[in-house]
Amino acid sequence: MPGPLPAARPQFTPDDVTVLQALVRRPSLPHRTIQRAKLALLLHAEPDLPSPVAAARLGQHPNGVRHWRQRWARDGFSLAALADRPRSGRPPTFTPLVEATVTAVACELPAQREQPLSRYSLADIQHVVQAEGLVPRISRSTVCRYLRRRARKPWRFRSWIFVRDPDFAAKAARVLDLYAGYWAGQPLGPDDYVLSADEKTSIQARLRCHPSCPARSHQPQLVEFEYERMGAVQYLAAWDVRRGLVFGRCEAQTGIEPFGHLVQQVLEQEPYRSANRVFWLVDTGSSHRGKAAVQRLAAAYPNLILVHLPVHASWLNQIEIDFSIVQRKVLTPNDFADCAAVEARLLAFQERRNAHPTPFDWRFTREDLERRLREQDPDLAADPAA
Repeated sequence: MPGPLPAARPQFTPDDVTVLQALVRRPSLPHRTIQRAKLALLLHAEPDLPSPVAAARLGQHPNGVRHWRQRWARDGFSLAALADRPRSGRPPTFTPLVEATVTAVACELPAQREQPLSRYSLADIQHVVQAEGLVPRISRSTVCRYLRRRARKPWRFRSWIFVRDPDFAAKAARVLDLYAGYWAGQPLGPDDYVLSADEKTSIQARLRCHPSCPARSHQPQLVEFEYERMGAVQYLAAWDVRRGLVFGRCEAQTGIEPFGHLVQQVLEQEPYRSANRVFWLVDTGSSHRGKAAVQRLAAAYPNLILVHLPVHASWLNQIEIDFSIVQRKVLTPNDFADCAAVEARLLAFQERRNAHPTPFDWRFTREDLERRLREQDPDLAADPAA
């Protein structure tokens, strides 16, 4: 026999029903919130449904169904009514000073407290806070909760290079202007070209001690771990920023003369030979460093303008993007019989890419540079003009 009709019959408006239907379709919400939303929808559809029957349908406890039913009937329903009411609970065990100490330790290098550590873990912070004498004991879960509130993860680290070139802003802005199609504040013409050049050094030819096996069903390609070194080559390349073409060559070693071979390879072909200006972007490597390189190349090629990047700014050189593609698609895994095989594959891949030239979608601008420099040091972005 069905039980007596429930005395508590909460009322739900059409807007409430719409919100509840949206809530039950959100799996990211807490489970208890979704369960209460399902209960509200069920009570809206069947107001006279006995609480034990509703609990059985939803897999909930009858006492919980009665509690929420009575609360919504007594106080009215709203979105906030799905949440638990604030509870007094036990007073906090730790004072705000303890939480502040945990945060302070996480924001310091271990050496500042003479700890023989390179970085802190939760257990390390727990030990340091207890050693401070503020509390006799604190759990790692409490330490984790404090750090999570402030998004602190002192056990993680990331390598970076601090800007040391005093003219970094001006030099970097000049390169970014070229990527945007400007030089000295004036737009580049149709006979102006921008090339990004560098060397990818010491590309080894590693002959595996057992032939590699192709990929199979449920099995990736297999490459023998041990290998024999068969020598190394140097890959020198120049990337046409605006046309999306790459010009490269392999040499036995790097230096002024091999780099000159690359420049000659590019500048003696059209459209670069008869171009108005050809801007060469290079880093501060020994093959093309300083004013001597600028004068040497300008004397050999009057239309060539050598533009040096700031120190430690290879991330501004677009040829590095091309090198990363070469590393992933051509050289990894490294399995070559000799250096000639390395050179053949590099040049073949170069021809394949040039058959469908596509410039890189470079989006980092002068404004992005100024913002990043201001975040590190306001003085670095004081005068970014070229």
